[in-house]
Amino acid sequence: MCGIVGAVAQRNITPILVEGLKRLEYRGYDSCGVALHIDGKLQRSRSTSRVADLESQIQQAELAGFTGIAHTRWATHGAPANHNAHPHFSPNNENARIGLVHNGIIENHEELRAELRAAGYEFASQTDTEVIAHLVNHMYNGDLFDTVQQAVKRLQGAYAIAVFCRDEPHRVVAARQGSPLVVGIGKGENFVASDAMALAGTTDQIIYLEEGDVVDVQLQRVWVVDVHGKPVTREVKTVPAFTGAAELGPYRHYMQKEIFEQPRVVGDTLEGVEGIMPELFGDGAYQVFKDIDRVLILACGTSYYAGLTAKYWIEALAKLPVNVEIASEYRYRDSVPHPKTLVVTISQSGETADTLAALKHARSLGMPHTLTICNVATSAMVRECKLAYITRAGVEVGVASTKAFTTQLAALFLLTLALAQVNGRLSEADEAAYLKQMRHLPVALSSVLALEPQIMAWAEEFSRKENALFLGRGMHYPIALEGALKLKEISYIHAEAYPAGELKHGPLALVTSEMPVVTIAPNDALLEKLKSNMQEVRARGGQLYVIADMDSRIQSEEGLHVIVLPEHYGMLSPILHVAALQLLAYHAALARGTDVDKPRNLAKSVTVE
Repeated sequence: MCGIVGAVAQRNITPILVEGLKRLEYRGYDSCGVALHIDGKLQRSRSTSRVADLESQIQQAELAGFTGIAHTRWATHGAPANHNAHPHFSPNNENARIGLVHNGIIENHEELRAELRAAGYEFASQTDTEVIAHLVNHMYNGDLFDTVQQAVKRLQGAYAIAVFCRDEPHRVVAARQGSPLVVGIGKGENFVASDAMALAGTTDQIIYLEEGDVVDVQLQRVWVVDVHGKPVTREVKTVPAFTGAAELGPYRHYMQKEIFEQPRVVGDTLEGVEGIMPELFGDGAYQVFKDIDRVLILACGTSYYAGLTAKYWIEALAKLPVNVEIASEYRYRDSVPHPKTLVVTISQSGETADTLAALKHARSLGMPHTLTICNVATSAMVRECKLAYITRAGVEVGVASTKAFTTQLAALFLLTLALAQVNGRLSEADEAAYLKQMRHLPVALSSVLALEPQIMAWAEEFSRKENALFLGRGMHYPIALEGALKLKEISYIHAEAYPAGELKHGPLALVTSEMPVVTIAPNDALLEKLKSNMQEVRARGGQLYVIADMDSRIQSEEGLHVIVLPEHYGMLSPILHVAALQLLAYHAALARGTDVDKPRNLAKSVTVE
């Protein structure tokens, strides 16, 4: 979601702030801004265009300073407009004393707004953030650090904020509750950001703030107090910069780059796995896996579809019942907890607000056994769970997830095998066969990606459509869901996915010659049933686009377009089929001229409800 960068230095920090915003663009945003302490005043530049346009504005205005804050905003309260863009000032004029940026949502903003209006404050925006800026100004007692500690006690909701003051140069105060925030340590300079990646190339010395922390960032020191106002020492960690991972290289878009990185990152995720053992998921995993008799998977969006795929795997191989819940729904309904449940969360960023809240809710219900599949080893999700498997997708910039999804599937299949082994359902021969298949995944994925020219021809047809259906059966139904999601996310073509057997129970009414129907046709036990479903579409004049396995005996003809994958891959087949669907979505979006990496209204890391 939104991104924060702040800096206190003895050099011009404008380039650092702008570069930090560029590194946070992957989160998605609809406006951006920078504010600086210049000659005893607070000055800012804001834009509803891209960070590159903001950079041009700053250069034209010749803004330079030693202390400042910056922000990319994904609109929640108030439309994407210049007056709603961060940073917000209080008072909102040339005599501003307080400048502030904010990630999250303040739930009691209306109450605070009414109180501040009664005190004489005027509001220039519809945001909940401006309320915080005026509140800090209203409570200001000459010490920004102390003021912010008092002000955040009045806030209800989720937030990460960075604040600076006209009257206290070389000082930025930040606080977090429910939204991620880090501190970067330099030599005679220090920084804050919502993501360590924003500081790549500036510092690799990072402090991850805990819930309720407030931090005073100055030139020569960083001072942290906890939620109770007590001074605390937070560990400084060395975090590799991964500066090269965010470079586009020869690709047109990050999404394209990340699709083609999948053979490598799946291999990286499985690197060092010589055999199946519970300890792959952390110390004590064996005993946890012995103690549980069911699995609850909590996730959102694409990660939720990874969980649905894992349900088929775990129930088939480990013979454990699995429930997969959308995290934002699970935490708000009455469910039936069971103490012998393994609660598995799946998150690319490890900071997904709904998934974190659902995890805490599950624990509060008396389910202590927790495990996360996550791409960020230092994230809140990893810290909150007893066990973890860290995928190695690397930085994923494109908002529509690709390589994070396939590495999640690889990790979840490992989890499936580990659970099956502990339950005595994985023979040595089966273990060896599955490990061989997994090691071959990078090669198999590369073979699928080599089909790009054929998929591009399909995409040209799709780009002229406004609706599409996706069909799958069994463990490929979640892959159909993911394929439909990818298409609508970046091409804006309305797409729905169904289990193929449900076609006659409603969706068949939509089928015409103008409705492309994408069908995932693996060479498995359901293939003949699927062929019957396909005939139902053809009988209504529908256009079928079939991604089939070798030996599935489906051939192209009028109204039936077929792309044949190089091999059938058994239980791991979903990982191959989804790569083809990713390419279809990418090239359809490309043909329609949409912003592939930053689709409208969407954000990469959803850190608010």
